[in-house]
Amino acid sequence: KCHRFWRAGSGLLLLSVLVTFIFNYFLCVAGGTIDITVHEVLEGGALKELHKASGNDFGGQTVDKKFKEFLREIFSDSLWDAYEKEHPGELQKMMYDISVLKENDDDVEISCPYNLGEMAKEKQKMEKFFESVRGVSWNQGAIKISKEKVRSFYAESLNGITKSLREILKKGFTIKYILLLGGYAQSLILRQHITNHFGDQCKVLCPSHPQEAIMKGAVMFGRNPALVASRISAFTYGVSLSDRFDESKHRADKRYTNKEGEWCDDIFCVLVKENEEVGWFKTSEHSFTPVERDQTAIIFAFYRTERKIQGLMYVDEWGVENIGSIILESPDTARGMNREIKLEIKFGATEMTATAIDVDSGSTVNTELDFMAKSKRSIRNNVWQK
Repeated sequence: KCHRFWRAGSGLLLLSVLVTFIFNYFLCVAGGTIDITVHEVLEGGALKELHKASGNDFGGQTVDKKFKEFLREIFSDSLWDAYEKEHPGELQKMMYDISVLKENDDDVEISCPYNLGEMAKEKQKMEKFFESVRGVSWNQGAIKISKEKVRSFYAESLNGITKSLREILKKGFTIKYILLLGGYAQSLILRQHITNHFGDQCKVLCPSHPQEAIMKGAVMFGRNPALVASRISAFTYGVSLSDRFDESKHRADKRYTNKEGEWCDDIFCVLVKENEEVGWFKTSEHSFTPVERDQTAIIFAFYRTERKIQGLMYVDEWGVENIGSIILESPDTARGMNREIKLEIKFGATEMTATAIDVDSGSTVNTELDFMAKSKRSIRNNVWQK
């Protein structure tokens, strides 16, 4: 039996506004990137995740990108590139002003930053930059953009969100509420779009301060992690093992030899599968033995992947990344390869704790794995599973 462990997604931050909807299924949409999750609120207010967080890049940042592309179209690539390079702080302030304006569904006016205006005037009169671009005009030091043009900046984002939501709704969940959270949820255009497209299927909810709800939910979860009763694993997690080499099923380049015979290296042993439900504060165990009788150190290297595991055999295949490792001392070699090495995996809060135990000597070591790590290392795991 393999261990189970999991990665927490953004849905855990949404607790503060959910506890009143007892025994109902709801779908949460949050973030500058869009993270969509499906939860059931259990009796007592704890959350059970039913669908893993499906993140994509169709959030508010996509709208910001469209705004910047439009400004580039107005002022030309060369002028805009120079402005971004020379005045990044001023550009950041401008983008903040734009993010505030996104809350409304109306014509918008953006004060032209001083340095952008000065650089533009060196090329030509300001009015000329706006003559050939539709939906925008120059108005006494401000850039005025029509409501229709502003809405066009949302098209890619809203289409992507609509597609993602429809895919989830087709999966058979009885969803009664769609809950909009995060800074992007403050956009009237987004809220109206979701209501228009899904209001006949679900009740669309948005708290009065959707960004603060994220922060408050994070605090509540930190105080009481049990509020998330279970989660759905976003990845398949595993550990690298060695096994007796079998030329009929193992790659020749994975063969290595020690005093105990021939072995196959880098085998991916599944601990938890993608989309598998994992309970909070659950501990699972797995048992291993050394690959050499006089071995005094045991290495465990952990991996994750979004690949389908059918056909996946080795940890160095495409789409598999290393997320951490631990080294366990095993000083008592009296029982040789018959020593038992336990690996305990505990699921709690937003991290997975892996603890390795040498049963004979009592030696232990543990680590909290960093699920955001992207570094890949080549590590030979000198344990095997009989």
